[in-house]
Amino acid sequence: MRGPSVSITGLGYVGLTTAACFASRKIRVVGIDIDDARVRRIQRGEPVIREHGLQPLLDKALRTGHLEIRSDFARLNETDISFITVGTPGRPDGKIDTGQVEGAAREIGRSLRSSEKSHLVVVKSTVVPGTTVGKVKPILEAESKARVGERIGLAVNPEFLYEGSAVQDTLRPEALVVGASDMKSSDLLLSLYRRFYGRLPPTIHTTPENAELIKYSINAVRAIQVSYVNFLANICSRIEGGEMRDVVAGLSRVTKLDKRYLGAGLGYGGSCLPKDARALRAFAGSVGVDASLLSSAIEVNEKQAEEAVKMARKLAGDLNGKRIAVLGLAFKAETDDVRESTAIRVIGNLLDKGAEVVAYDPKATNNARSVLGNRVAYATSVEECVTGADVCIVATGWKEFKSMKPGQFRRLMRSPAVVDGRRIYDPNLFRAKKIPFLRVGTATSTDLAREP
Repeated sequence: MRGPSVSITGLGYVGLTTAACFASRKIRVVGIDIDDARVRRIQRGEPVIREHGLQPLLDKALRTGHLEIRSDFARLNETDISFITVGTPGRPDGKIDTGQVEGAAREIGRSLRSSEKSHLVVVKSTVVPGTTVGKVKPILEAESKARVGERIGLAVNPEFLYEGSAVQDTLRPEALVVGASDMKSSDLLLSLYRRFYGRLPPTIHTTPENAELIKYSINAVRAIQVSYVNFLANICSRIEGGEMRDVVAGLSRVTKLDKRYLGAGLGYGGSCLPKDARALRAFAGSVGVDASLLSSAIEVNEKQAEEAVKMARKLAGDLNGKRIAVLGLAFKAETDDVRESTAIRVIGNLLDKGAEVVAYDPKATNNARSVLGNRVAYATSVEECVTGADVCIVATGWKEFKSMKPGQFRRLMRSPAVVDGRRIYDPNLFRAKKIPFLRVGTATSTDLAREP
């Protein structure tokens, strides 16, 4: 028996990954995006986002015809389930802009107006509680001339993708969250996932509002966890014998916290955690809930970049006129994403202090250039970046950077000194070469740091 076919509106990070994964398991998918240039690139087999494992899935999906990419909604009513995966950018006040979600709902509703068959609309975009029922539902009903709960079903199905492993997270999720408006909607969505997975992952059945809040709760607790870890790391950096590695060992063993968010460093970034933490704080305020817990986590994260600059000053003194090499521009390794990147924040702080900055990233240079312009110099290799520098700051933990040896820093830099903002180096190796070295979460050693 033919299983449900799907349309996916919004072919960004979530939408394209979801589309390619569905199609890889012989589910017919119509991918829709109103950006003509993006559509043309995907039709040519270009993923438009950097994500491990996505390229071969996209190639196969296009080759077999299970994935069709369009810039219009003409084929949407031929499918059974429509996913909304458009962006919800943050506003200056922290609230989210739901304009793209509302626009997608409007187009989907219009496409369903002439159809007589049942259709399920699933909101996968990250939206605050009440958005699906309060905004998406009335738009769908007005444009389709049909009532939700009768011919049209409605559900919230948030994603929990970790950038860099989104394909695997889609294929092997920790859980499914289904916030359906009625049992029929839930059953149809689960029939799709049974075909996709064979055996369903652990599934949480709830209301649309709770499903929306679950998504925010997960990203917010991750933001809080990262900030808490960096708070502890900053203490370790300032106490005799402090070492965050040992603190994390105890913390993870006893509390069973998510180890992916226990790495001390320069803070979180990307498209999700910063935006979602601010959005949940704004939403909490709108319903009369004190959000000081989130405010503290956000403040810690925004200030964490200063730790790298403080360490650079400890190693080199006044940074005015000094040449500072920054390794990394992406917010994390294995991506070209510079949104809310701590590396960009570090560079801004350095420039404010009059430093001359040269930066290198294996994948994110072009994206960073659109943010930083010509205020910094861009190197084409690690070696070029550190050559002639007074201090090197490691801002992103790329494997390419990990392969650098202390002797290379000594040979290439004008005045060898390294700030390890991602804890990728062994301090003992730098001690052996007598290279001044500091890293987040490790106590200052008098033979590794020179006082200005």
